[in-house]
Amino acid sequence: MPGRHAKPQYPVTPDGRYFVVRGRLWRMSNPALGEAERAKLVHQLMTARRQVGEALRAKDANVERSARDAVDAVKHQLGERGPVWWGDGAPDYNRHLARNTPYAQWFGALSDEHTQS
Repeated sequence: MPGRHAKPQYPVTPDGRYFVVRGRLWRMSNPALGEAERAKLVHQLMTARRQVGEALRAKDANVERSARDAVDAVKHQLGERGPVWWGDGAPDYNRHLARNTPYAQWFGALSDEHTQS
């Protein structure tokens, strides 16, 4: 039985640049990051996300803004936002619907289990 924190398995594009949730492409972290660096950044990301939640519950807009800025900064460091981490000149389709991108044929071939997640 999977643990309570088991990660769902989302489909990843053949080039490894995006994973798909509910038909939308989300940029993967930069695979060139070392495991220790990536783990450190993910820890910082989770801390910042918890701070967002705490600020929302406390209705503290200043702390919320600061926490959201921290989330954004870490996402940039991970390569999930900001300039793309690949160097072949391909455009960024982050947050686009897969069916409206060059990944449409690949996405269409996935089972319903993956396209409806």
